[in-house]
Amino acid sequence: MNSSTPPQSRQPRSESFVHPFLEAAHGRAPARPPVWIMRQAGRYLPDYRRVRKLFPSFLDFCRSPEHVAEVTVQPVDQIGVDAAILFSDILVLLPPMGLNLEFVEGEGPVVHNPIRDAAAIEALPGGDVNVDLNYVFQGIQLTLRDLAGYVPLIGFAGGPFTVASYMVEGGSSKELAKLKGLMFSNPKAYHMLLEKLATITGAYLCEQIRQGVDAVTIMDSWAGYLSPSDYREFVFPHTRSVIAHVRSQFPKTPLIHYANGAPTLLGDFVNLGADVVGLDWRVELPQAFKEHPAQTFQGNLDPCYLFAPPEKIVAKVHEMKAIAGNRPHIWNLGHGILPTTPVENARAFVQAVHGEI
Repeated sequence: MNSSTPPQSRQPRSESFVHPFLEAAHGRAPARPPVWIMRQAGRYLPDYRRVRKLFPSFLDFCRSPEHVAEVTVQPVDQIGVDAAILFSDILVLLPPMGLNLEFVEGEGPVVHNPIRDAAAIEALPGGDVNVDLNYVFQGIQLTLRDLAGYVPLIGFAGGPFTVASYMVEGGSSKELAKLKGLMFSNPKAYHMLLEKLATITGAYLCEQIRQGVDAVTIMDSWAGYLSPSDYREFVFPHTRSVIAHVRSQFPKTPLIHYANGAPTLLGDFVNLGADVVGLDWRVELPQAFKEHPAQTFQGNLDPCYLFAPPEKIVAKVHEMKAIAGNRPHIWNLGHGILPTTPVENARAFVQAVHGEI
């Protein structure tokens, strides 16, 4: 199915319709609970896999606006989520900054010229997002055309710390030893890198908003690798500067912050100033709601729960909804949906949030 042709289930909304996702993101109780799923345009969908096979390289896929629009809209039609998130990757910022990035099958992202000293960091080009990432903005335009206002579109970028990890480590890492080694041994160089990343990240998110996305998300997946004191010294100021920049340019656009594996940092995440704070499954909802009654949260079902029978998924969602009550909340998983998740189970999760089953 080509997403440029809306199915019968995706009719244009009336002008008076208020999207539940945007209501909740603005801190208002929506008419019904909104739900979307991190990595919802991904390998668990057969149609996504069909499109992915057209490209020898993952980056080539990301650089094809027509196909980006197609897979971005797929979960709206097939799962029934209340928001689309632009299909892309947090590492698209690396090539504009002079990094030789490749996605290697079975290995993931590889940076062939990692940066590990002050001289290399100082020599990094700032990158011009309007020129270097024009394909992203074309993808936004085509996606907005296809969605036709049916649901909001979310843009995103990686948190400076998480993106820096790939630039320094040269790829994925389970320890972040090289990045943390730079951080502790040469904090001046480290902060120089994070400042450059914060600048380009803020510009990138703002341009996504100018192009028409309805909300933006900062994904700081590796923040949980740090102690609370190290996070506050080495990450918090840079992430906050991104949020402050976006807020200064677009004060009415909702901004979501998500980090994985960092329940001890919840209070710090709340203090960043994002409209919505994403929770992973390691945070108990009652605790988060009690400690931060004025904060809108997103999450946080364990992605592995979608391997349970649908009736158990429904029961778990009803249990979580009873905890949330009438407060503004955006329903989601506590991390990205896993590639082997049954499509019908993802659909059951969404329908349970909507109260349809």
